[in-house]
Amino acid sequence: MTSGVGALWSHRNALRILVKRDLAVKYQQSVLGYLWSLIEPLGMGAIYFFVFGVLYSRDTGRYLGEAADSYPLFLITGIFAWMWTSSALSEATNALTGQARLITTMNVPRQVFPIGRVTGRFAEYAAGLPILVAIAVAFAVAGRIEFGWSLLSLPLAVLVQGVLLIGLALLLSAFNVLMRDIERFMRLVIRVLFYASPIIYPLALVRDSDLPGWVKLGYELNPLVGIFQLHHAIWYPDEFPSARLLATTIAGSVLVLVVGWWAFRRLEPAVLKEL
Repeated sequence: MTSGVGALWSHRNALRILVKRDLAVKYQQSVLGYLWSLIEPLGMGAIYFFVFGVLYSRDTGRYLGEAADSYPLFLITGIFAWMWTSSALSEATNALTGQARLITTMNVPRQVFPIGRVTGRFAEYAAGLPILVAIAVAFAVAGRIEFGWSLLSLPLAVLVQGVLLIGLALLLSAFNVLMRDIERFMRLVIRVLFYASPIIYPLALVRDSDLPGWVKLGYELNPLVGIFQLHHAIWYPDEFPSARLLATTIAGSVLVLVVGWWAFRRLEPAVLKEL
């Protein structure tokens, strides 16, 4: 894995070119272009705010804690991070099958292609950060949130999420070449993950529910739970994950990366033969 990382670093320029090409192709015939990376999460946030912040505001507010007076910021923070996750997983799944000609002709580490999809979607997430900060500043001026040390949760959340997504991208892209059902199966998995992670609702709602203890334990083993808690903790310190949840999240993300890298290298000959 060390030699593979070194080879990937030596071809970082190829990764940069692939990311720029993917972004250009994605928005080349779009009038609004990159604005779509902002419009979609903002639109989703408005819909979920109407449902949970207006229609069910009484039930939702009981578990929000510090976020009770700034639920739109809570929603947008989670949805922005989710858009990076869902887009990266969707596009990384066909990163190899959709670029077969490039993969078989370019002399670069094949990991560049799925990692490029994750990096490209991160660029879209980063483009939306100024909007997120502007919303946070508006709530801070209104006295509903306070900026503090918890802002340091952002780089940690991005780092852990990037590690997890790269590991998953390597796994999914390789397996999808050998089993094309993976791409269709992931559509269902992504929908399940959205509601199985504390994105539009607080983690306290799950912990205080009547679900069996083993279900709650399994729920928190999902690394995305701790990752979205870190994202919410940027503005709400009481959402910062406990030491156990944070350790589980980091360990799970690193494990997925190691397994994904190992599986990709083992499957690479079969993948190239299939392509």
